[in-house]
Amino acid sequence: MDRAEALDRLASAPVGTFASIKPDGWPHLVAVTFAVIEGSLVHMIDHKPKTTRRLQRLRNVEQTPRACLLVDNYDDDWSALWWVRVDGGASVETEGEKWEKGRVSLVDKYPQYRESPPTGHAIFLSVDHVTHWESI
Repeated sequence: MDRAEALDRLASAPVGTFASIKPDGWPHLVAVTFAVIEGSLVHMIDHKPKTTRRLQRLRNVEQTPRACLLVDNYDDDWSALWWVRVDGGASVETEGEKWEKGRVSLVDKYPQYRESPPTGHAIFLSVDHVTHWESI
């Protein structure tokens, strides 16, 4: 797999694991739906139940604006295994053109968002570094 194929696999993955850095230095991981937009990945805080709208990942990115997102494919046939990780700068957007483009890209990718588009904070992750692996 080359970089272009890795980015294609990433873009088509239904879910990824977003990792940010907590204030105490420990990693914080969360499964997210995401989309690719203009050289970045975006995920948004949506309507699904949460204990608060002021989530740990938002605080993490605001304090330490570096993060990564990992997608992978597991199969009992281990020759089909692969993963792709993007590392980069992260930012939080709450409104504006970039936020709206992010929301539109998520609605386009996920039919579930068509009836109830996300309205919360958006986290953008720049595609600064791509690491990938496949078993063959």
